[in-house]
Amino acid sequence: MITEVLINGEPSDGRIPVTDSSVLRGDGCFEVMRAYEGKSFALEGHLDRLERSAAALMIDLPDRVELVSWIEKTAAALGDGAVRVVVTRGSSVPGRADPPNTIVFGHSLPPIAGPVRLLPVVAPWHSADVAWDLAGAKTISYAPNMAAVRRAQEFGFEDALLVTPDGIVLEGPTFSVAWVVDGVLETPSLDLGILDSITRRVALEAASDAGLTILEGVWVLDRLHDASEVMAWSTIREVQSVTAVGERVWPLGPVTGILANTFQKLTSWGTKPH
Repeated sequence: MITEVLINGEPSDGRIPVTDSSVLRGDGCFEVMRAYEGKSFALEGHLDRLERSAAALMIDLPDRVELVSWIEKTAAALGDGAVRVVVTRGSSVPGRADPPNTIVFGHSLPPIAGPVRLLPVVAPWHSADVAWDLAGAKTISYAPNMAAVRRAQEFGFEDALLVTPDGIVLEGPTFSVAWVVDGVLETPSLDLGILDSITRRVALEAASDAGLTILEGVWVLDRLHDASEVMAWSTIREVQSVTAVGERVWPLGPVTGILANTFQKLTSWGTKPH
């Protein structure tokens, strides 16, 4: 199921001009948020990040109140699934002055598969700890990340784990990662230029509330040999167990279970703020 597509708040057939920056340059930003029972989860956090991404790209966003209304309308029509917001610069053809386009639509999701197995893939395109203008921005230029996913699938894995040429663990192509060593929850630091994931924030807060010790830092891939469990966090995956990274395998872990159960409770609207 795909909901009605809104472009700049107006119902649309979903078509945009071939001159649009998203088509010609991959120039824009986006957010994906979950809708549960017709309401969007962590909406303010997603919009804050969208504003940061758009500011880094120097793209003007519509009024926030309007954008909220478009998202809420889409979530209500969808029920359960994913709401996507894509913001493009407008025309990339010289001489045209088309304004930015804001696209909002929702779609249903198939059941998320169980534990995932990851193949480490070197990501030379990732900024890692090098500062640059778009560090931390959620841009639509995901082609290298998607190539990493395909590489992993060619070797029989479900997805990839991005690492630097020096073997430092970064993130998945579309998710954050964490693991447990001697009862401590470890996750790569945002200083590495990884995405400030909204689900990562929720999971870390839940871990803190559960009394877990949390350590954000910089680790090479060999650190995972000491881990008792590994997990992936994202809007789509929520909290998902990782049972293999390359040849290293793990059982389902208790901390992953605690965080998954907490997240499930947060997405029951009787107990969850939004």
